[in-house]
Amino acid sequence: MKTPYEDALVAVRGLRIFSELFRDSSVSDRPVVRIHDDPDAGYAVASARGWAQVFPDGVIEVNRKMPGDAGVWFWALTHCVLHLGFGHVDGRRRLDRAYTAACCLAVSRYQEALGLGTAPFDVSDLPATPEATLTERWRASGVPAEFATLGAGGAIADLGSATPPATDPKWGDRFSIGIAAQAADAVRSALDQSDKLRFERGAAPDPNTQWERARRWFVSSYPLLAALASRFTIVADLDLARRLRISVAAVDAERAEIYINPLAGLTNDEQWRFVLAHEMLHAALRHGDRAGTRDAYLWNVACDYVINGWLVEMGVGAPPDGLLYDTALQGLSAEAVYDLIARDLRRLRRLATLRGRGLGDILTEPTRGVGDPVALDDFYRRALTLGLSNHESQHRGLLPAGLVDEIAVLSQPPLPWDAKLARWFEEFVPAVEKRRSYARPSRRQSSTPDIPRPGWYRPEERDRRVTFGVVLDTSGSMDAELIGKALGAIASYALARDVPAARVVFCDAVAYDAGYVPVETIAGRVRVRGRGGTALQPAVTLLETVDDFPADGPILIITDGYIENTLRIRREHAYLIPAGARLPFTPRGPVFEVR
Repeated sequence: MKTPYEDALVAVRGLRIFSELFRDSSVSDRPVVRIHDDPDAGYAVASARGWAQVFPDGVIEVNRKMPGDAGVWFWALTHCVLHLGFGHVDGRRRLDRAYTAACCLAVSRYQEALGLGTAPFDVSDLPATPEATLTERWRASGVPAEFATLGAGGAIADLGSATPPATDPKWGDRFSIGIAAQAADAVRSALDQSDKLRFERGAAPDPNTQWERARRWFVSSYPLLAALASRFTIVADLDLARRLRISVAAVDAERAEIYINPLAGLTNDEQWRFVLAHEMLHAALRHGDRAGTRDAYLWNVACDYVINGWLVEMGVGAPPDGLLYDTALQGLSAEAVYDLIARDLRRLRRLATLRGRGLGDILTEPTRGVGDPVALDDFYRRALTLGLSNHESQHRGLLPAGLVDEIAVLSQPPLPWDAKLARWFEEFVPAVEKRRSYARPSRRQSSTPDIPRPGWYRPEERDRRVTFGVVLDTSGSMDAELIGKALGAIASYALARDVPAARVVFCDAVAYDAGYVPVETIAGRVRVRGRGGTALQPAVTLLETVDDFPADGPILIITDGYIENTLRIRREHAYLIPAGARLPFTPRGPVFEVR
């Protein structure tokens, strides 16, 4: 019976992306990756309680005595092989702690994005900063504790130092060949699945149409979007286009379908390439889900400006006439563009997306029939991540920085609302700083009567200053479960920050000031008083003008979104609303959707 390590080793050797690293098929003296796993060899990684360490000549020394299931071992082995593929181990680099930690972070981030094994520690929220930038930063300031042990080497660095081989192994080039082969396999598999879906839906495409030729061009000639293009179905149904009022095209991300108007009047394949790339990026970057509380149409317009700018910069196809494109917005994110264009709503309502004037080409409502939506979240993330790697490995040209950043962000799992709220507390509600004083003896003083020991205490003036405000919507539409979750999270984070009390104001038609409430009683013993209409501005004004609330105290507003007027808040604030709810105005502070 094989051990978990042996199962993982077989799986790693069988990965398509590593095929050229483990196999030498052209030059007899070129090194290959070799696994040294003698349990009695006395490797340095064994004494460091690590899993594995990699060297410039392709040797990976393995400590088989480390515990771990097959998933952990698969992660540790692929981690070391990826160091080779990324060019981290070439024998000529300065292998200090800052460099090795930055390299391990980059590899761990890549493994998490592609699901390569199970990391033995938390890698769910790693920064997307390049390793070169992190290396310079950490050489100056030191490696943060949370990023110091992200590798497979335990107490020592993953990257071992040794004399480089006489023949350049070209690990990076060989890894790129493996990526290209893996992408080609994925494209063929996705194409087979896509053809199956088309057959099942009774919509076999005509291969001679301009849009199908454009789709096949992406599959065969444009690695960044090849996997996406192979999976999408193009629905050229004139009746459906008329019903949905589609002028040129629109996309349904949940069904992986692009709806086009066959009478759109586009004159060549180049224009259809631009249109298909536009719609695929809308879907893959999850623009429909990212609208949040923003106006859906204006958000669609902002995303159009950004995507069209990228495609023009990359030279993908030819833009159709009347496209939303402005060089003044080049390089801005969709969020920044939205904030700019929202100032002229009357003019923007007359602009046209690829769907038509005043209509968004990101479809969020069911388009036709009742059917199971295609589960594509994971596919979109993997397709763009692998597409970017393939594009770069084949040296297909520079990509817009904004697009590369969005793909990097897409590969990071989203933080839950309570984790985001915790970060907000860390930033705007400072922790109470403890101090030592000989005026207060230590609890251990009795163990050393002849040696005075100072005790910990918190300055009283500090306790009075650290607080925050809570505006709680108590109108009839508020859900008790929402109130419970929100207040429970607030109480737990406040206790963690040593905040003794929060200033609570209930509000429906008028404001009810509950004063300072101990944080441990917020979730369980606060009695909700009001049940009228919803006007929260009086509560906000009360907190901003009352004498005993700090001038820089942040405010949390808990509401279901059914508010009569726009809130004007002149200090740091955040909103807690139910998942799927929307505020009737553009918020200036962060919005946490309670789930």
